Amino acid sequence: MTGPVIAKKTMFITGMHCEHCVQSVTDSLNRIDGVSARVDLNKSCAEISLDREIGEDILICAVEKAGFLVESIQS
Repeated sequence: MTGPVIAKKTMFITGMHCEHCVQSVTDSLNRIDGVSARVDLNKSCAEISLDREIGEDILICAVEKAGFLVESIQS
């Protein structure tokens, strides 16, 4: 992420069991241009900062490619 934060989202994720899971989700989300993500295993969520408009479908796809399911997203 290179610009100022214009939006924040919380994504609730199922299937994470360990720090390796956290790293997989973090890496997958952070590969998206304009995204900075911090994943919390205890809360089963990712705190996502965006510096541009990014569709939720793109965020969900990144988590699913890492092998996990998105329960919901809050803005």
